[in-house]
Amino acid sequence: MRETTVVAGVSVAHDSATVDQIEAAGGPDEQTVVEGLLAAPGVEEAFALSTCNRAEAYVAGPDAAALDDALSGFAAPVPTGVVDRLDHEATIRHLMRVTSGLESLVLGEDQIIGQVRDAVGLAREVGGLDGALEAILTKALHVGERARTETAINEGTVSIGSAAVELAVEEATVAGESVLVVGAGDMGTLAARALADAGARRVFVANRTLSAAEHVAREVDAPAEAVPLSAVDRTLGRVEVVVTATDADDYLLNAADFANDDVALCVDLAQPRDVAPAAEATVELRDIDDLEAVTAQARERRAAEVREVETLIDAELGRLLEQ
Repeated sequence: MRETTVVAGVSVAHDSATVDQIEAAGGPDEQTVVEGLLAAPGVEEAFALSTCNRAEAYVAGPDAAALDDALSGFAAPVPTGVVDRLDHEATIRHLMRVTSGLESLVLGEDQIIGQVRDAVGLAREVGGLDGALEAILTKALHVGERARTETAINEGTVSIGSAAVELAVEEATVAGESVLVVGAGDMGTLAARALADAGARRVFVANRTLSAAEHVAREVDAPAEAVPLSAVDRTLGRVEVVVTATDADDYLLNAADFANDDVALCVDLAQPRDVAPAAEATVELRDIDDLEAVTAQARERRAAEVREVETLIDAELGRLLEQ
């Protein structure tokens, strides 16, 4: 790492921001954020991370003040009270905590490793990483992998999808009922599996690409059926619980879609939202913000594991800062 290089970061995350504020902070997409930051004076490297519970941007260069200026526009639409601005050391520590799952809504969840790795690949493709920041991210990914192999941080509820199902079991009936998952990505797959494990009688999986829904349907340990996205409105009349987790830009469901059905609960995990907030008028609607109570219990149970990971991070951070 070049001695003259410093890094800085900005984070808007679930611990202080709502799902709508995270969406507003994140910009159009990670590539656009990285390219915009690279165009700022004094920025030599840039990286962006956007997930359902965080929007973050990082830069590297020779002058800390220039980096702060470059980041000043990120998260501009949201209140300053929910924006965490990070200096050099705090940025490195935060990235290690993120990859280790300590900053996740679901403590120790595994998806974040893949999300960071994908975002690193994208930043490399557009010329955003080739020095100090890239080395820090590589170290952070290594720390995240160590946290999962050397501690029990990822035992128990280890995904947002499974946390959503825990919430559904508490607030509605899953066992013996038919359920619908909208979205066949990683989160939708995890939710479908968790619903099957919770005793769902039948799992419907809807997706824009039917073959992807069919793949998820084959993965679950329960009778399952893939349906096209165009059939979601007809499927709502056959299910008790709905979980949505797509990457659609616009709302897929609104109040009218639930008006004539008996859906007891809809949990919207998407970022941006899949379900219009106005749907609360016709269905019990929950989103990622409502998962805090479920995940807080898991965090309390694993306080010892958290301390182990924090000790690991302290050691790795110390070694990196000494270089």
